[in-house]
Amino acid sequence: MSKVTVKEIKDDAIIYVPVNKTYYLMVKSVLFDLFTKLQEKGFKDDTLQSILKKPYTDLSQEEKSFYTITLLLGEIEKQATDNNLFEEKEFDAEKLVSDETKN
Repeated sequence: MSKVTVKEIKDDAIIYVPVNKTYYLMVKSVLFDLFTKLQEKGFKDDTLQSILKKPYTDLSQEEKSFYTITLLLGEIEKQATDNNLFEEKEFDAEKLVSDETKN
């Protein structure tokens, strides 16, 4: 039997990754896509919220993906909040709904 050597992050490692707005928006897009696909499979909002309360090892692969990206986005938003990096913008709600229905 042949052996393969791989690199793995140490158990006690904490890595800080700088995130710009483009990356943040990409992560939000991935989470929205996962959310939409889980809803299409019959998951309800309360089921999706319960995913974050289950042990990671008990989750399906799709649930693990949703869980992981939710935590990543949450950490990005926490750090943005802690460092006062959010800005408020106003949008016309009716226009947003109108634009969304066109797509």
